Amino acid sequence: MRKFILKTTTTLAAAAVSVSMAHAGDVEVLHWWTSGGEAAALNVLKQDLEGQGTGWNDMPVAGGGGESAMTVLRARVTSGNPPTAVQMLGFDILDWAKEDALADLNDVAVKEGWDDVIPEALQAFAKHDGQWVSAPVNVHSTNWVWANKAVLDANGIAVPANWEEFEAALETLAAAGVTPVAHGGQAWQDATVFDAVAMSAGGPEFYKAAFIDLDEEALGSDTMVESFRRMEVIRGHVDDNFSGRDWNLATAMVINGEAGFQMMGDWAKGEFLNAGKVPGEDFLCFRFPGTEDQVTFNADQFAMFDQGGKVSAEQAALATAILSPSFQSAFNVVKGSVPARTDVSDEAFDACGKQGMKDLAAAAASGNLYGSMAHGHAAPAAVKNAIYDVITAHFNGEYDAATAALELVDAVSIAK
Repeated sequence: MRKFILKTTTTLAAAAVSVSMAHAGDVEVLHWWTSGGEAAALNVLKQDLEGQGTGWNDMPVAGGGGESAMTVLRARVTSGNPPTAVQMLGFDILDWAKEDALADLNDVAVKEGWDDVIPEALQAFAKHDGQWVSAPVNVHSTNWVWANKAVLDANGIAVPANWEEFEAALETLAAAGVTPVAHGGQAWQDATVFDAVAMSAGGPEFYKAAFIDLDEEALGSDTMVESFRRMEVIRGHVDDNFSGRDWNLATAMVINGEAGFQMMGDWAKGEFLNAGKVPGEDFLCFRFPGTEDQVTFNADQFAMFDQGGKVSAEQAALATAILSPSFQSAFNVVKGSVPARTDVSDEAFDACGKQGMKDLAAAAASGNLYGSMAHGHAAPAAVKNAIYDVITAHFNGEYDAATAALELVDAVSIAK
C-alpha cells in the first residue's frame, strides 16, 4: 500500500470496512455539506442524477473545512473500498492524483468541452499531468464580509471602505452591546479571516509572496506583524463562546441580529437564503475592506476514485451532471457560490451572486485572482496546516503579533 495511504490508523481502517459499498447504478458520494444551505444545494445534484436513473448513496461527514472527511476517506481507501466520488479542495486533489488513486475523466471532459469553459486557475487543481481527475462544481470566494443590515443601520454604520473604518465599526457595535464579529474558533475559520486580513494589510503582491511563494522575508515582515495585530483587534471583538463553534452557527448569529459581521466565504450566503433573508434588504455582502479588487478563491470539486481502471457509467453521469450549464446555475444560486463555467448566465442569481460573478471575471482578467491559503489553494496541505497552527495559536493568545510572525517563518520552513 502506498506510503501516503499507510499513514491512516488501523483503527480507522477497520471501522471503514463496515461501511457498505454502493449498489450498482448508484454513486456513493463522500462530502461535508451538512449545514442547511449546503444540504439544500446538494439536493439539486441528487435530483438531477435521480432524474437520469442514477441513485445517490449519501456519505456526509460533518466539518466545514473537510478535515474529518479526508480522514474517513483515507480509511475507506486503505480498506479497499473507495467511494465513487469525493468532495475535495485544491492540493488534496493533486495529492491523491499523484498516488494514482483517481480515475481519468478525459473522455468525459473532451466530449463536454471542459477545456474551453473552465478557467485555468481551476484546471490547475482539476488536472494532473494533463489528465482531468475531478469535476469542478463551483468557485467560492473567501474574502467576503456578511452583515446584518438592520444592526448596522441602527448603529449608523455604513459599509466600511478601509481597515480603519472597519475597526471603528467594531468599536461602535461593542459600545452598543452587540457582538461585533460572529466567529467560530476552529483553525480553518481563523485562517479564513486571516486570509482576508493579510490581503488587506499587504496587498496582492505581499499575499502571493507570503502564501504562494512562501518567501521567508514576506512571512516574517512588518506587514505580517501588522496582519497579526489586526487579528488581535478582531479577537477582541468576538464573544466569549466562540471556541469550537461551527461556521453556520456563527452565520446564524448575524442572521438573528446577535452579531454585526462575519468574515466567511460566500457559502455563508446559502444560510441567509435558507432562512428567507434577502440580500440588500436583510443582509449585506461586501469584500473585506482593502480587498475590493482581489478575489481569493477555492473551488469545490468532485474527484472520481479509480474503481477498476475505467470510469464507470455512474461516474461519467455524475461528472456530466456537475458541469452541465443548467446544474451550474441551479446549484450555485442555492449554494451562494458562482459557476465553475464561464459561459453561465447570471440571470438567475441574486445581487450578491451577480456581484460575485462580476468580481470573479474582473479579478481573473486583471491578475487579481488568488488561490486561498486557508482553503488549500495556495500551498500544499502540510504548509497550510503549519500556517493554521500559528494563526490559531496567536488568535488564542499564545503569541503576540511579532512572535507569531517569527513562528510563521519557522513553521513554513519546517513544513516545506
